[in-house]
Amino acid sequence: MNELELIEKIKTLLPSNEYVVAGAGDDCAVIKTDSPDLWLLFKTDAVVEGIHFTHDAPPEKVGHKALGRCISDIAAMGGKPTVALVTIGLPSKFSFEFVQSVYSGMGNLARKYNIAIAGGETTTCPERIIISISLLGTVEREKCVFRTGAKAGDAIFVTGELGGSIEGKHLEFEPRINEANWLVRNFKPSAMIDISDGLATDLRHITTEQGLGAELLASAIPVSKAAKIRAHLSSTAKPALTAALTDGEDFELLFTISPSSAVKLLDEWKKQFPDIKLSCIGKVLPDKVFKIRTKNGIFDITEHGYIHFQ
Repeated sequence: MNELELIEKIKTLLPSNEYVVAGAGDDCAVIKTDSPDLWLLFKTDAVVEGIHFTHDAPPEKVGHKALGRCISDIAAMGGKPTVALVTIGLPSKFSFEFVQSVYSGMGNLARKYNIAIAGGETTTCPERIIISISLLGTVEREKCVFRTGAKAGDAIFVTGELGGSIEGKHLEFEPRINEANWLVRNFKPSAMIDISDGLATDLRHITTEQGLGAELLASAIPVSKAAKIRAHLSSTAKPALTAALTDGEDFELLFTISPSSAVKLLDEWKKQFPDIKLSCIGKVLPDKVFKIRTKNGIFDITEHGYIHFQ
């Protein structure tokens, strides 16, 4: 049983109540508040030594990544992060300097987005270091973007560049909070997600539940320089395009929008964010098929990104 299958099984066991607008299955849980115009966003995520970072990774960057992953999910729903709690599991013979640097990395990122770190939990974890973040945020009700709003014919966009994040970006990425907040104010996407598990997997998350598919244009996918160099230097590395589809941990925004807004969005984006690439990479299809158009023809997308327990 892989991660996605496990989640589907667990979802049937989860109680709900009148406060839950959206639960398991989106980037964040969405919770009603006393205000009719404001919802609460609630996200938890964890980084595990040996899975999300190596033993020799700079601890400041480990802390940055731990908090940044949650911020990225808040961004994907059009919200603003507010308060975090941190749970850290450590071996009994831990280094205080390491822990101090982890919290320094988290703190630097938190201050940048006016996030309070209001405490948390410390515990023993004999085998490896685990850091789990719980993050609250807010979102205006009419600005909240779910995964499930895509429509056939919508244009598919992605920010930044994809692939090769293992070369450093996975520890240094900048959550797209400012970009997402601008998007929902000016060109509210029909669906949005952050790319954590790879374009090929996360694109399916915003289409398959709707019974939809997608066609991508290979030449439009923004492949990172790191992915290209990695493919060039190593005979065992993935081809650069495959890396862009499957590597994951890019933490870029992937979203759909009406095609009538696509040209205006690209023009306005260049004025607002001249240093951040925005690419229209394809369109949503009415049937549950995933294809990619290359110079040699149209082919099925059979690749998937990272899936735990597989």
